[in-house]
Amino acid sequence: MIIKSIELKNFRNYEELNISLDHGTNILYGDNAQGKTNILEAAYLSGTTKSHKGSKDKEMIRFGEEEAHIRTIVEKNEKEYQIDMHLRRSGSKGVAINRIPIKKASELFGILNIVFFSPEDLNIIKNGPAERRRFIDLELCQLDKIYLSDLSKYNKTLVQRNRLLKDMNYRPDLAATLPIWDKQLVEYGKSIIQKRKKFIEELNGIIGNIHSQISGGKENLILKYEANIDDIFFEDELNRAKQKDMKLCQTTVGPHRDDMLFSVDGIDIRKFGSQGQQRTSALSLKLSEIDLVKRSIHNVPVLLLDDVLSELDSNRQNYLLNSISDIQTIITCTGLEEFVKNRFHINKIFQVVSGELFEKESLDEI
Repeated sequence: MIIKSIELKNFRNYEELNISLDHGTNILYGDNAQGKTNILEAAYLSGTTKSHKGSKDKEMIRFGEEEAHIRTIVEKNEKEYQIDMHLRRSGSKGVAINRIPIKKASELFGILNIVFFSPEDLNIIKNGPAERRRFIDLELCQLDKIYLSDLSKYNKTLVQRNRLLKDMNYRPDLAATLPIWDKQLVEYGKSIIQKRKKFIEELNGIIGNIHSQISGGKENLILKYEANIDDIFFEDELNRAKQKDMKLCQTTVGPHRDDMLFSVDGIDIRKFGSQGQQRTSALSLKLSEIDLVKRSIHNVPVLLLDDVLSELDSNRQNYLLNSISDIQTIITCTGLEEFVKNRFHINKIFQVVSGELFEKESLDEI
């Protein structure tokens, strides 16, 4: 699976852009705030319909314009797919696959699988549970269309239930409708819990070996799913928490409060780990994600590395670069010192300057 090309029109700071990518390693280098990450964002949108930053459609449209367009050509299993995305300042986005409009985002998922790694991901362990749930959800939504549907329905039901809990303060008669939302919440929530549990179990079977190699055999990393509630007892716990929920006007139990434990030699490194341990564990997590996607789809995902190398020491840089030799990678960076120093093979090099792209023949040209 590779991205062959990306065309942009009025996307972020790009008036127009057309970039042809190599199947190997592609470097986008340049000063900060020139538009390097915007190209990665367009690629991620093409696979997921969402911004990795959580940006709204209108925020990604070039200033002064009403619409933006992204066209991404993907090659997968010797077949070519054209993904067109039409962002509108007012109204929902339009998506077409091979020029045929789709009605649901789930129709796009699975054509282009992407693993995105940014400096923010290095903080996934020390940040709050919401970051770790987001990591789980973003990957599972790419791998499992049913999970995507269940998560969407669960979140909508959760919003409706919380709104009802607030309205019940001045409309007690509305309490009669609460069981309707409870039933839906339990139905979708059970499925989410089960699939998250399986996902983390599979990751846990991969991450230990990777982390041991990165840490030079000094650390043993174990992942554990910390479910807020067991799927078997979800309905009972929801009923038990009803009075508390009515008092707080929010749903206090469910998978929207789940977390993931990172344990190194029995120590919870979310709370007690050093910055080095947390960063090494985050790198192990991302590399495990790549391996899990390979096993799940029997293909290789596209890897997007957004200025990550500058945040890693030389040992972690070497391990990361050596681990991605068989995968199409698009890397952004401010300089090329790391690649020169490590003698890492680069297939294509692009300089990004103020929303313009300049392809270089080799490192000697720079």
